Parts: sequence; C-alpha cells; structure tokens
Amino acid sequence: MKNPAVLMFALVLNAGLFSTPADAADAEAGAKLFSRVCGGCHQVGVSARGSFGPQLNAIFGRHAGSTTDYQYSSAMKSSGVVWTRETLAAYIEDPKEVVPGTRMIFWGISDPEKIENLLAYLQTFQPQ
Repeated sequence: MKNPAVLMFALVLNAGLFSTPADAADAEAGAKLFSRVCGGCHQVGVSARGSFGPQLNAIFGRHAGSTTDYQYSSAMKSSGVVWTRETLAAYIEDPKEVVPGTRMIFWGISDPEKIENLLAYLQTFQPQ
C-alpha cells in the first residue's frame, strides 16, 4: 500500500469494529479493584458469605435480593432485577438509578473499563 495513512486508518477501523470492552477486560485488575472498592462489604470465593453486603458468587443470572444469607432491603427484593452483565454494569455505575431505595451506600464507578474488569473478575466465580 502506497499511502501509510490509509493503512493506519484501516488498522484502526478494524480494531474498533472487532473488539469489545469485554475482550479487553482484565480479571486480575478487577480482583484488585474488587478488593479495594467492594471487598469491605462483599465476598466471593469458596468460603464467601453475606456480611455487610451479600456474597457475589454466581451472581450472573441470579434474581436480585435472593440469597438466603443476607437481609436485603425491600427495594432490592421487589426490584425484579436479574443480574446480567448489562444490569450489573448499570448497577455498578449508579446503584440508586437501577434500584431506587437500595440500602447500598456506594457512589458508583463511571469508568467503563473498570466496570468491565470487575465483571470479568466476578465471572470467574460462576459455576462451570
């Protein structure tokens, strides 16, 4: 190709069309973020249990307010939310927007990359 600018444009366009935030998600970075931001209230892993917040094992596909080891707010129990990547991403960004009246005291995360990293980390705790 004689024009390097055209080649560069084609490469950039190709990268943008065939990549998604989930492709670039970093579960290890998500683990570090979880530890710093979420770990004070939530647990994941073999010995996870509800404490200040519910345990988050197998969260994808779970109905909000449904684990038995945590006392949820009535707003969470009656929300009708099923945790998918989309609903959980929206909740992480703005909990009170997704479930008005939630007791969760959290300001949210606005960075889509950080949210994707958290979701990638939580995905590692889904049953196989």
